[in-house]
Amino acid sequence: MKPAGYFTRSIDRLSIRCRRWSRPLRATAITLLLLLLPIAGNPASAAPGPDAHVYLLRGVLNIFSLGLDDIAARLQRQGINATVANYLSWESLADEAAAEYRSGRIKTVVLVGHSSGATVLPDMVARLNRLGVPVTLAIGLDSVFQTSLSGHVGRYLNFYVANGGGTQVGRTNQFHGNLENVDVGGMGVGHLSIDKSEAMQQRVIGAIDSVVLSRARGTPMTKRPPESGAARQRSAAAPAAAQ
Repeated sequence: MKPAGYFTRSIDRLSIRCRRWSRPLRATAITLLLLLLPIAGNPASAAPGPDAHVYLLRGVLNIFSLGLDDIAARLQRQGINATVANYLSWESLADEAAAEYRSGRIKTVVLVGHSSGATVLPDMVARLNRLGVPVTLAIGLDSVFQTSLSGHVGRYLNFYVANGGGTQVGRTNQFHGNLENVDVGGMGVGHLSIDKSEAMQQRVIGAIDSVVLSRARGTPMTKRPPESGAARQRSAAAPAAAQ
């Protein structure tokens, strides 16, 4: 019969071995846990623009700006909220956006308008400013009436067809922001096709994505310097050359 001390030493040796085996197992478990934590809390895994809203304004009669519906559908597939309405609704839409902004449900307001919808964009920007709502981005598609900007807007993009009657947007002394007038007549678009052009839709969605996705990731926005006339002409012609 083996002495009791033999069994004691055997148990001690087994306990030491178990402790040695448990150390790498614990280290492996901790490593796996640390690897999993960033995945659970990664902001990129969330919807890209749940606190952004894009308001798109059609022109007269709701039948000449249906390209805006296509843009809205593509934005919604990306997880970006979008509302399409006739330009006559611009005041009520501004009030709706202000209520959503004050409630905290939206933080990024983007405006897009075609034809008469583009004509009323400066008025909508001014109204939102009076209501205390900053406009991050506004995009006009070929307003045929001369307009001017006041108030604050992060970036105002005015795409117009100079050889088709489109006009530039002016600025008043009360305007603060970045205004870009871009003649896209060289892309082969006209007043009734500018909103339906695939190249133009990509430019509009790309500009929206640049502000919505960067804010969702927490990336600070940097103000772009105004382009020279020649640079704007080159950038407007680039998508046409790529087609």
